[in-house]
Amino acid sequence: MDPIPPTNSFAPASDRMDAQDPYTSPQYSFANRLQRQLWSIVWIVLYRPSPRIAFIWRAWLLRCFGAKLGPRCRFYPASRIWAPWNLLCEDTVMVADTAELYNPAPMVLMSHAIVSQGAYLCGATHDYNDPKFPVISFPMRLGRYAWVAARACVSPGVNLGDGAILGLASVATKDLEPWTIYAGVPARKVNDRQPFA
Repeated sequence: MDPIPPTNSFAPASDRMDAQDPYTSPQYSFANRLQRQLWSIVWIVLYRPSPRIAFIWRAWLLRCFGAKLGPRCRFYPASRIWAPWNLLCEDTVMVADTAELYNPAPMVLMSHAIVSQGAYLCGATHDYNDPKFPVISFPMRLGRYAWVAARACVSPGVNLGDGAILGLASVATKDLEPWTIYAGVPARKVNDRQPFA
C-alpha cells in the first residue's frame, strides 16, 4: 500500500490562501469597517470603563454613532452593540452587561424591552451554499415589554411580539407570539403572560 502523500494543510495560512479566494474577501465595505473600528475604540476607551450608573453618558456615545434612542434607555457598560447606527430604541429600554446586539441590519427595541445579561441577538448569518459565504442580514424587532432573559439567544430574523418572554438560556428560532412565554432549545411556548399594557 502506498503511503499517503504529504499535504500542505499545516502550512502557514499565507501559503494556503489564494489572494483571490472569495471565501476570505471582506464582507463589508471599507467605510463600514472603518466606522466599526472607530466605534470599537470608543467602546474600549469611553464606553466600557464608564461607571455603572452613567447611563446618560453611554446613551450619548451611542447617539454620536447614529443610534436613535428614546428617553430613559439604560445600556450597561459591558453591553455590546455591533452597529449603533442600526439601532432604534423607544423609551425605557434596558440592555444589561454582557448582552450583545449583533445588528448589521436595523434592530428595533420597543418601549420597555429588556435584554438581560449574556443574551445574544443575532441579526445575520451566512449563505453557506455560496462559495463567497456572504453575510445575510435581517431586520429584527423586540416588542413593547418583551424580555430576552439571561443567556438566551434570538436567531437571525426572529421577532418578539409585545410582552413575549424568552426564558433563561433558551434559543428562539421562530417569531414569539405576543404575551407568551417561551423556553427551551429550540424555544417552545410554555405559558401565557397576563397583558398589562
